[in-house]
Amino acid sequence: MSDLVPPHGGRLVPLLVSKTEREQSLKEAQTLPKVRLSSKELSDIIMLAMGAFSPLKGFMGEEDYRSVVKDMHTKSGLLWPIPITLAISEEESEQIKEDQKVALTSSEDEEIIGMMTIREKYLYDKKVEAVKVFGTDDEQHPGVQKVYEQGEVYLAGPVKVFSEGEYPKRFPEFARPAETRALFEERGWTTIAAFQTRNPIHRSHEYLTKVALEVCDGIFIHPIVGKLKAGDIPAETRMKCYQVLLDKYYPKDRVILKVYPMEMRYGGPKEAILHAIIRQNFGCSHLIVGRDHAGVGSYYGPFDAQKIFDQLSPGELCIQPLKLDVTFWCHKCGSMASLKTCPHPNEDRLLISGTKLREILSKGERPPEQFTRKEVADILVEYYSSQ
Repeated sequence: MSDLVPPHGGRLVPLLVSKTEREQSLKEAQTLPKVRLSSKELSDIIMLAMGAFSPLKGFMGEEDYRSVVKDMHTKSGLLWPIPITLAISEEESEQIKEDQKVALTSSEDEEIIGMMTIREKYLYDKKVEAVKVFGTDDEQHPGVQKVYEQGEVYLAGPVKVFSEGEYPKRFPEFARPAETRALFEERGWTTIAAFQTRNPIHRSHEYLTKVALEVCDGIFIHPIVGKLKAGDIPAETRMKCYQVLLDKYYPKDRVILKVYPMEMRYGGPKEAILHAIIRQNFGCSHLIVGRDHAGVGSYYGPFDAQKIFDQLSPGELCIQPLKLDVTFWCHKCGSMASLKTCPHPNEDRLLISGTKLREILSKGERPPEQFTRKEVADILVEYYSSQ
């Protein structure tokens, strides 16, 4: 028996087929009608392949979809905050019948990524989904925009996945839940705090992760490398930043850096719950939830992503949130601090955020060392000067 938290729903359900089955199924898939996946759907099917979306076995049917949108649970009562769906146009839908098999392809080169048995086709209300999932129908919200741009019909059914796309080759740090669980057990860790990030790690992030290290066996730095919104720093540049920081400022035997390919929804509180479910599947006991986790703009309050965990019933999640306060550099303290530890007024505090960091760099300025480590700043200045 493992001492790690169990996967969500009780067991990992990876959907990547074996090499033998892949060869057989791919021949069949080449004869089937093709359905092109959007970048979000492609990242979702890779998450299904890895087992990161366990215990889901494919794209959601209508009952599960409506239940998740309404109250964050599937029809069986499983906690799930954001629907995992595949959309096509009404015109395309006319060519597809229920119980038919289709090949799922990437939108760019039409590589066959997997195969799906269509169990259902159903219409849905885009505005209702936007408001219920994202709390807004404003098309300026990147998650809402994607919903409004996609087709009018959802396809549902189980999938077989043939490929994890470019990610395993592109990122040596790519890892599946079964692999990270084995790593944690090999190190004898039972309490692991996951840190979700789409930004380079600045001093506030570093402070949060080291607070977590004080109370857990290890820290799991787990950046997202799926498609981000315009203006976010590319994954390859961020990976250099993470690596130099971990090499110089973290104990090597207590930190693991791996990546995962999900595309951000910027769904604030509900995406925080999804991030928790994913990290539980990877074997983590805790998720660091700081200010405005997975938020964008001013759509969510600074601690909404922490408060949503208080709405869950006992046992719905095994992973626990580490709710950490606003952090900053205090000139009087001469160190990083938080609202809970610093007695000094606002004028003595340097507030740090990924947004502020990008603003400084985009102006051609160098961030101060209280904002980000020198080695990280060097990498970021070089990147921005090349743009």
